Amino acid sequence: MVRMSEEHIRVVIADDQELVRAGFTMVINSQPDMTVVGQARDGAEAVRLCQRLRPDVVLMDVRMPGMDGIEATRQITSGEDNGSGEQPTVTHNRVRVIILTTFDLDEYVMSAINSGASGFLLKDTEPETLLTSI
Repeated sequence: MVRMSEEHIRVVIADDQELVRAGFTMVINSQPDMTVVGQARDGAEAVRLCQRLRPDVVLMDVRMPGMDGIEATRQITSGEDNGSGEQPTVTHNRVRVIILTTFDLDEYVMSAINSGASGFLLKDTEPETLLTSI
């Protein structure tokens, strides 16, 4: 069950493409019960944001520079310290990660699920499907 904060589902978006982050933000923020609380350009930044902001859901790209989305998902869902000196999030078991990618490859799906992702969607999915998944 997703933790609700002030009746809003709090979302972090992690994608190395600014336009993708902006588009997802517009779709999500158009909903009365969802709010984008942070955006990350890579996996390491996503882990730090999750430790600090404690979102309910993370939309995570698979392929990003530096730490990829699979490793970031593993750290977020396990509560592992990312080496930043910050304490691991104590709510790691409540954060849900949805992997978003342009790559429809079974190896990504299996890696994402094995890393703790709650779901896997292609980036060309319909906005309603994305919102329902969140």
